[in-house]
Amino acid sequence: MDITLDQTCVTSEDVVARIIEDELIIVPLVSGIGDMDDELYTMNETGRAIWSRLTGEKTLRGIANDLAEEFSAPQEVIEKDLLGLITELVRRKMVVVQ
Repeated sequence: MDITLDQTCVTSEDVVARIIEDELIIVPLVSGIGDMDDELYTMNETGRAIWSRLTGEKTLRGIANDLAEEFSAPQEVIEKDLLGLITELVRRKMVVVQ
């Protein structure tokens, strides 16, 4: 599936996410989520900023705009990194495209 900046995404109901000691910890609730060898997933500050915005209210382009402003980073770099992460999270069934 090709994901575009014009799509919206939400976090899967099959995972639980909590912030513990400044890291976002994502725990799959059902089998078949993520990789078989991994049980927990962690995300850094940027990952947390993305995860918290995956509410289905903004397109990925809107999220990229917010992140570029928040992190004072080039729009093109943010868009590329965002699409890469979202593609991986969708593949792992941790995020759903609406």
